[in-house]
Amino acid sequence: MLDVRQTAGSTNTIAKEMATKGAKEGTVIIALEQTAGRGRMGRSFYSPKGSGIYLSIILRPRLNIEDSLLLTTCTAVAVARAIAGTCGIRTGIKWPNDIVLDGKKVCGILTEMNSEMERVNFLVLGIGINVNHEEGDFPDEIKDRATSLKCYADSGRETSKKEGHGSVFPRSQIIGRILLELEEMYSKINKGFTDEIIDEWRSYSATLGRKVKITGRDGEYEGTAKDVTRDGKLVVDCTDGITREVVSGEVSVRGLMGYV
Repeated sequence: MLDVRQTAGSTNTIAKEMATKGAKEGTVIIALEQTAGRGRMGRSFYSPKGSGIYLSIILRPRLNIEDSLLLTTCTAVAVARAIAGTCGIRTGIKWPNDIVLDGKKVCGILTEMNSEMERVNFLVLGIGINVNHEEGDFPDEIKDRATSLKCYADSGRETSKKEGHGSVFPRSQIIGRILLELEEMYSKINKGFTDEIIDEWRSYSATLGRKVKITGRDGEYEGTAKDVTRDGKLVVDCTDGITREVVSGEVSVRGLMGYV
């Protein structure tokens, strides 16, 4: 089922409400504009009309909770593949769920789960992509950390772009490609082919090998990101001599999105 709306508060909020009422797996909610777009850690997601992609997908995975966390990883890979395939632009993935270009964020992924004990009732994948924003479109508070596919292409840094300098990228084609790529990734997870997904994530990573700062419930640490585990945890060699596997929290990567 495809539910397209001119305006929505948050496609993730709508998707969760629909899932609670029994909406089928694979239901996709798309908005041309969000007035209350949400990101991780309680942040807002800038969602102006006609410029970006704002969509949410309902899934009902037959997986345990730990394996379901990999769905964020596979979604990031699916989005990176889709952007490369439709726009000719290779992006990077900042662990766990940001797609970056030229050190700035171009896409955010918000995964929200409804579960009980070890059983996942449903999961909502929210994807927000800055597609055709101009440089001056971003609010002052995020303009140093955000970019769009169009801004990157128009900068002249990407010579293999398909649409040509100064043109508009086709949002509908990008959405279609994301859904196709995600279907393939989801099938791999359900069949247990998780190593393939992690290997591909590594190939897109903008985090591995970099200095990082971790801010979580148990404090703040700095170190070097070394690897990602089979279930999507970030392995960090911290400066205090401890190697940690990071499950959640804020991970800042030196040189990306304002972290120096």
